[in-house]
Amino acid sequence: VQLVESGGGLVQTGESLMLSCTASEFVFDGNAMIWVRQAPGKEREAVAGFGSDGSLHIATFMKGGVTVSSDNAKNTAFLQIHNVKPEDTAVYYCACDTFMNGFRWFLGAWTYWGQGTQVTVSS
Repeated sequence: VQLVESGGGLVQTGESLMLSCTASEFVFDGNAMIWVRQAPGKEREAVAGFGSDGSLHIATFMKGGVTVSSDNAKNTAFLQIHNVKPEDTAVYYCACDTFMNGFRWFLGAWTYWGQGTQVTVSS
């Protein structure tokens, strides 16, 4: 499975941003996926995702600030970040797994990863 993120770029504080994660195969329906970000000089951190059972999971520090969705017909998942802040500047990655039962926050549990898309928020 190959994943390709898109939608990153330079945005202004307070704007909304929509990131896409397109898969080479039909994987998002019935499988888990996650959005992860890595800010400069920091470790990767999970942002949000959905489980194999369709459950929605959003990191506490992002609640109220993101929407996760998918268009299974297009093999694409989305992460919308509302009211972006400079601290949202990071490379955003998507990952999925075709064997995971439910959802896991542990990043080492995810099998397929995209290359990432850079998001830079200017103040």
